[in-house]
Amino acid sequence: MTFPYPTAHAVPLFLAPMAGVSEAPYRMLCRRFGADVVVSEFLSSEGIRRRNDRTLGMAAFEDEERPIGIQIFGAEPATMAEAAALVTDVFAPDFVDINFGCPAKKVVKRNGGSGCLKDLDLVVRIIRAVAAATPLPVTVKIRSGWDEALRDPVGIALRCQGAGARALTLHPRTRTEMFSGAARWDEIARVVLALEIPVIGNGDIRTAEDVLRLRRTTGCAGVMIARGAFGNPWIFRQARALLDGLPKPKDPTAQGRVETALEHARLTRAIEGESPKAALEFRKHLGWYTRGLPGSGALRARLQQVNTLADVESLFEGFLATEAELAAV
Repeated sequence: MTFPYPTAHAVPLFLAPMAGVSEAPYRMLCRRFGADVVVSEFLSSEGIRRRNDRTLGMAAFEDEERPIGIQIFGAEPATMAEAAALVTDVFAPDFVDINFGCPAKKVVKRNGGSGCLKDLDLVVRIIRAVAAATPLPVTVKIRSGWDEALRDPVGIALRCQGAGARALTLHPRTRTEMFSGAARWDEIARVVLALEIPVIGNGDIRTAEDVLRLRRTTGCAGVMIARGAFGNPWIFRQARALLDGLPKPKDPTAQGRVETALEHARLTRAIEGESPKAALEFRKHLGWYTRGLPGSGALRARLQQVNTLADVESLFEGFLATEAELAAV
């Protein structure tokens, strides 16, 4: 079973589309650490159709990110089709992904994301409309259903496949579960058996060992990593080693963590430019990278006061210089 876009490995590792996290700099960083495929933040089809500058800006990507998919959401088939055609023409990603999984209230209140799962006929119409509007492969990301009463991952997945989806990612929770409880990996296994298209497993991947366990437990064609990659892009390198039957690379040292954070900050500055807004939005990454570092509390306190990415770089460079001096003593 092959994917409808090029992948470097038979069992590819995906960086999940995550609002405010899966920005271009982080996608590039994760690719460098071994992510085989990345996906944009989920983008409003209405924002794309209206050519909203901020929305279109989030669709932009660098060539080194390929293969990359642009993920769109919405509840109107015609608008979704128009958005798919526009991103195809303007950005030419490797595939277009449809979000039927986002549980956020601001998305589902308009029946977007996982809200579509309350009406599977609508799901089918959206997939068909998008597939007719673009020559690119169309893929989907779903949850197991809206709630327990409508929980039917196999049935939903079969409808998606029948409508023209070329690959499918399942997060095996319902929308009403949000992120509570445990992801039901057995549902991924059932969908794998039922479908002819590649199935990507997602949910509760916190370590490289979880990636290997999910693959062995479900037989999924690929694994998508979301929150487990927060401040932890080396999870892709470690997971690849385990999938290849090799020893898992060690976790990075404190110096290695800071060097990675510094690389991320420099990428962000190069791509997004220098502004207080860019520095503010980068702060979430700072908390993840510095968790558990020696003196991390004081370092985080200083980092949370920065107003520019140049300040971030300066603080990290100072930390590394101090570490080098201590090591030389």
